[in-house]
Amino acid sequence: MNTTATELPVMSTHQHDIAHFQHSHVFDAGNPTGERRTLAVLLITLITMVVEITTGWLTGSMALLADGWHMGTHAAAMGVALGAYVLARRWARDPRFSFGTWKIEVLAAFGSSVALGLVGVAIAVESLARLYRPTAIDTSTAFWVAVVGMVVNLICAWLLHGAESGHAHHGHPHHDDHDHDQHHVHAHEHGHGQAHDHHHAARDLNLRAVYVHVLADALTSVLALVALAGAATLGWIWLDPAVGLVGAVMIAIWAVNLGRASAHTLLDAEPNPNLREQIAHALQSDGDTQIAELHLWRVGRDNWAVIASVVASRPADAAVYHGRLAHIAELAHVNVEVQVCPSCAVHHA
Repeated sequence: MNTTATELPVMSTHQHDIAHFQHSHVFDAGNPTGERRTLAVLLITLITMVVEITTGWLTGSMALLADGWHMGTHAAAMGVALGAYVLARRWARDPRFSFGTWKIEVLAAFGSSVALGLVGVAIAVESLARLYRPTAIDTSTAFWVAVVGMVVNLICAWLLHGAESGHAHHGHPHHDDHDHDQHHVHAHEHGHGQAHDHHHAARDLNLRAVYVHVLADALTSVLALVALAGAATLGWIWLDPAVGLVGAVMIAIWAVNLGRASAHTLLDAEPNPNLREQIAHALQSDGDTQIAELHLWRVGRDNWAVIASVVASRPADAAVYHGRLAHIAELAHVNVEVQVCPSCAVHHA
């Protein structure tokens, strides 16, 4: 008796040992030093901001009030950077993030670049308005405000200097072999290591964003001192908005550079020709294998992920391709798909 029912495969009751094939996707250990120092800089900035706003309100000094609220914009950006560190660490093992949470920090850096650009635009608009309609300046009060701002920002810059290399790597190389059939092999290799390609080693963009905000504030303080000295000694009131425009241009340049670097990373448009060449040379070292596709992107400050599709007349075992890439420490996640050359298969048949 014939039946049209589709017979389902019998599921095995054997529980496979899959522990060897599972691995952590925490590709970046974070930057504890940068996080701590960002918190310290944020607290210093907030305290200075409150003191300046309170003093400005009590004394009626617009210079103090303006600088206090200006520091508030930078404090907000620092708060975002600190929040990014905390969230990236808290969600590091969340399975929703297929390639880790490091890009939360990069996203915060991109947001900071936008905020910094807006600060530059605001300074430029105000400077142009004052060039058109000069405003009297209380040089004595404004001078001391600028001095305080400069000292605070120099302290913050000192705290942040060197914190960029404060992150640590952890973990150990982990290799998985998966043989699906004779001519279709997926190979995975996972490891953590210090990058050797210093030209393409990523900086901590989140910390860099905080540092640029501090530098921008320090720059405005220095330029203000120059302008106030010119106004007090030579009567050049126009010098204040003029140097303001110079500062706005420099801040805009910093904002664009920070935004470009973080956007390239977010969009996986960060080329690394040296690493790509290393991978290609290693995979094709047998003279038979050819690379059909190669996708390379950053998943941590010093770690990269790669997906490659290779074609060969006589495909090697997955372990062979693992071995060819094992010496490249920057590769934290590797997936290699191996295919037999169709024309070669017909010829051999």
